[in-house]
Order: sequence, then C-alpha cells, then structure tokens
Amino acid sequence: MNSFLKVVLFSCTCVLPAPAAFSQIRLPKLVSNGMVLQREKPITIWGWAAAGEKVTITFQGKTYRATADTKGQWRVSLPAMKAGGPYDMTLTASNQLKVSDILLGDVWLCSGQSNMETTMTRVRDKYPEEVATANNPRIRQFNVPMSYAFTGPKADLKGGSWVPVTPQTIGDYSAVAYFFAKDLYAKYKVPIGIIKDAVGGSPAEAWLSSDALKQFPTYQQAAEKYKDSTLVASIQQRDQAAGRDWQQRLYKADQGEAPGQTKWSDPSYNAADWATMNVPGYWANQTPLGPVNGVLWFRKEVDVPASMVGKPARLELGTLVDADSTYINGQLVGTTGYQYPPRKYDFGPGVLKPGKNLIVVRLVSNGGRGGFTLDKEYRLMAGGQTLDLRGPWQYKVGATMSPAPGSTTFQYQPGGLYNGMIAPVTPYAIKGILWYQGESNAGRTQDYQTLMNSLIADWRQHLQQPNLPFLFVQLPNFNAAKKEPGESGWAMIRDIQRRLLEVPNTGMAVTLGLGEWNDIHPVTKQPVGHRLALAAQKVAYGDKNVVASGPLYQSMQKNGNKATLTFSGVGSGLVAQGKGPLEGFAVAGADHQFHWAQARIEGNKVVVWSDQVQDPVAVRYAWADNPENANLANKEGLPASTFRTDDF
Repeated sequence: MNSFLKVVLFSCTCVLPAPAAFSQIRLPKLVSNGMVLQREKPITIWGWAAAGEKVTITFQGKTYRATADTKGQWRVSLPAMKAGGPYDMTLTASNQLKVSDILLGDVWLCSGQSNMETTMTRVRDKYPEEVATANNPRIRQFNVPMSYAFTGPKADLKGGSWVPVTPQTIGDYSAVAYFFAKDLYAKYKVPIGIIKDAVGGSPAEAWLSSDALKQFPTYQQAAEKYKDSTLVASIQQRDQAAGRDWQQRLYKADQGEAPGQTKWSDPSYNAADWATMNVPGYWANQTPLGPVNGVLWFRKEVDVPASMVGKPARLELGTLVDADSTYINGQLVGTTGYQYPPRKYDFGPGVLKPGKNLIVVRLVSNGGRGGFTLDKEYRLMAGGQTLDLRGPWQYKVGATMSPAPGSTTFQYQPGGLYNGMIAPVTPYAIKGILWYQGESNAGRTQDYQTLMNSLIADWRQHLQQPNLPFLFVQLPNFNAAKKEPGESGWAMIRDIQRRLLEVPNTGMAVTLGLGEWNDIHPVTKQPVGHRLALAAQKVAYGDKNVVASGPLYQSMQKNGNKATLTFSGVGSGLVAQGKGPLEGFAVAGADHQFHWAQARIEGNKVVVWSDQVQDPVAVRYAWADNPENANLANKEGLPASTFRTDDF
C-alpha cells in the first residue's frame, strides 16, 4: 500500500457508515459539479460504494477503473492534465453519476481564522465596484462549513458546493482569497479554485492532526479528553443551559422590557430623567456606572429633513460591545448578537418621518467594558444626505448582571478542526495553501513558532506534497498605539511569522499599515490578496523577477554608537513611506532598555542610532501591537516586516 493511499484511508477511519449504506456509488462533497481540479498534477477521485463494487470513471475520452475495498472505499488516480474545461465526468457502478462543468486550473486551500473567513459582503462598502462587476465563471469557491471532531478524521465535509463568482455570489467569497484569485487569473489566465476552509477565532493547534499534536503534551491531553463524546455532550448541555439562564434572568430583570409598562423603545416613553453620555465611548470611562455588565438603553432624538423621508435608509453604529437591538421610531431596524460585526442596518422608506425621530439602542454587555467603539462611523443616511449621530445620547440602566458564564468553544480545541475540515480535503490535489491566522495565539506566543512549523509539515505530509507552497499573512497593526517602546504579543507573532520564511517554499504578505487600531477585522483586504499573489508568483509559479515582499531583516553590524542593518527584499531600493523621516526603530544597550532611535537609509542599508544609547546591542523595528509610524518600505511600495535582532 503506498503512502498516499494510507493517508486517504486514515482520513476515513471510524467515521464511515456500514458498507451496506453504499449500495450505490457516492462522492465526497468536493467532487461535485463545477469543481476545479488541479492542473499538471496527478488527480485523485475517490468515494464509496458497496464492498467489491467495480467503479468506472470516464473523463476526457479515457476510462479509469477501481474496486471498492472491504470498507466500501475506492479511489482512482488520473494523470496530470493541462488547464482547460469545462468538462464532464461520468462515474458508473451499480448506478451512474455525472459531474458537470469541471475546470482544470489551480486550486488553493485558504485557511486560518476570521480574517481569512471575512467575506466580500463585509467589505462591500470599501469595494463597491469590485462587488458590482465581479463576473468570472473561471474563478470558483468551495465554502467548507465549520465542523470539528475529536474521535478521528472525518471522511467527508458537512456540506458545500463549487460556486462561480458573479455579482450575486461574490458576497460569500473570502475577500482575501478573492482578490488573490483575481490577481492570479489576470496574470496566468487559468481557472482558479478557492477552498475556503477557515473558522473565526481558531488557534493554530485546532488545525493540527493527532500525529502532530504528539509534540505538544498539553494540547494532546485536551484532544484525548474530548474524544469522550458523552463528556462533550454534557459540557455542551451545561454551557447552553447556563447561557439560556443568564439571558432569561437578564430579560426578566430588564426594566426596559418590564411587562405592564411602556417599553423604553417606544417613542411615547418619557425619558426626561435619563442621564447623558457622549457617543462613541464606553460607559466605564464616561459615566459614574463603572464597568457594569447587563443592559443599558441609549436613545437619541434627531431632526430628519423632509428630503430624507420616503427613501431607503441606513443606520450605521460602528461596532458595539457586545449585543444590540436597535429601534427607530419604535420599529426594530437591526440586531446583532456579538461585538465584532459592523452595525450597518438598512431599512425601508416607511420608517423615517419629517422632524423628530427617535433612535433607541438596547445594548447588552456580557463581560468587560460595554459601549460604542471609538473612531467608527455613527450616522443616519438617506437620499444622499447624512446626519452625524456622534455627541450626547441619553442612557439608563435596564439591568445589572454578573458577567455571562463562560463556555467551552469546542471548535477551538486541539485537533478538532483538522479532523472536521482539513482531513476530508487531503486527497484533493491543490496548488498551494493560503494561511491568515495568529490573532488567537498572540496572547501566548511561546509555542507559536513550533506550532506553525508543525502545521506546515503536517499538512504537507497529509496532502502528500512535501514542497507544497505555503503562503501566509503577517498580522497587521491593531490596538491603540503606545508612546514608548515596549513588549508586544502581536509584534512577537509577526516576528515568528517572519522567521517561518526559513521553511522552504513559504511566502509572506506583510500588512503593516492595512490594519485598524479599533477593529480586529480591517476592511482593507485587496492589498492583502495582492501581496499574497506576489508571493505566489515567486514561490508557486517560479517567477524569479517579481518583487514578492518588502524589506526583510538579514543582519546587524555595530559601528561605534550606530548599528547598520542589511535587508533582503529591497527591490528597486529602500524608501521611507510618506513625507517624514524614517521611523519605527528602537535601540537598546546592555541594560536591555529600548529607546526610540533615529534612522537613515544608506543605499540598501539602514543606519540606526540614539543619543541615549552609546553602545547599541539590539535593534527592533515596528515592535508594537500598532506601530503606527513605522514606514520602511521598498520602492515597489511593499512595507518592511517587523523584526528584532535580540532574543531578550
């Protein structure tokens, strides 16, 4: 038995129905109408049938045969083929199946957490023309549904289908993956298949196989623990009951919803005694309440001109912490259950009226500080006009509660996502992997490099491609900027990601400057896809002339009180972006205390110094969660990566 077959069979262990269930031929979800098969590589087609059933595949005028084994599994290996299509495939056993509209091109597995998952719908206001004009039947996405498993690798995905991009379908596409695919198609003119296989909030360890987890005893113990399905079910029931109880107690305690009295969302309610708070902001900082949890109600009266009435309208309330139900003139116009999605509530022409209109927000804080996120848009729009909603709002406490009970997020537990979402994909031939993840590991960076080295090797092994291109996004800037140099979990993750480039056939897209300090899901996704496409051109397509990255630190040499740094990725030369001086560097002496440094470009090198450090022993660049002034780049416009020369 060859090693590839071993992987396929292992992926199907312990999760298949009895062979009798396969009296007829059945295919995995990926092998379906509209699929994109990988060009110029051997292709595996696999499935299930009754044990001993003979399966015949006809494709492009040739016939291939297999026999289902004692477990009802079969597979056929097709030879490498050139790009093209559409084609049809016929599969015959006791029944006959036809798979239509098949393309041969390049297939990319796109994984990670929420910033890979973030859809074009989420960024449509940033890229309205891209959404309106997207129409390329040769770019297709397969959206893998979220699924986790601890008892072993799943044989198949829970669902999914191949969907060509059109203005009607693009909303569900991964924004990063779409812009990546669009760039590659523009250059190579071959079909591009995207397998969107990401889960918001997921840590790296959730994506490791059981074999890879053996290197991490703590994670392996957790994975072993959750193999007990009875235990998992009991925890889920307990957590769900506790969550329901908290919500029920909250609703009963909320004076704004109390029976037998006017609801606080009702325009007839008298709120003359309510206090005021400036929006945006957090009530822990702006009111005497402190960091209370529970329900706070907010209301604001706005004068709406007649020219805005009778038209479709939108209410934008930035992002809110945590959950809201929002009313205008007593009508519910939107509700969101957690803090991250932007509140963009579209409603019909019958809601607004000339003159005074009442906006009411019922805001639930589950834990931590609640409120209206700073530096976001708070506005009411209709008929091409905009009303600014920032400023004083009335507020009143509906109910105070202890923080909501925590729960076990099983999709984040070690190994679960690999078993449920990666293992079923491993027989499918692909061109490479895109990875956008790290935010969920930024608070515990000590093992992230080992995790990622293991993940890359693990996936390459199970996909049977030891040199498979693995391209990843370095984390962007996030959180409030700090005035002085200091430690940073996000900078540490970025530096670990930079050092992952030591692994052969890897590439990195630097995204400093593309983040938002107040949003872990920045909307500027097109440059991310573009920079990944540059990395792909070099790593996956062998284009030696492309400038695929910005400056990457190589070495440091001391000259008196100055340090001279050398870089790769200089392209046509180093530059300081913007009109100001080169910034973002800090130096330290033997005391390990970092001070902001002056810096200048000398050819393809950077010289760094500080009057406060006479004998520099270490230099750091962009070493902060949000290094807002860091501006080293190459002339191609690609920013330099975070780096440090020390191991303090």
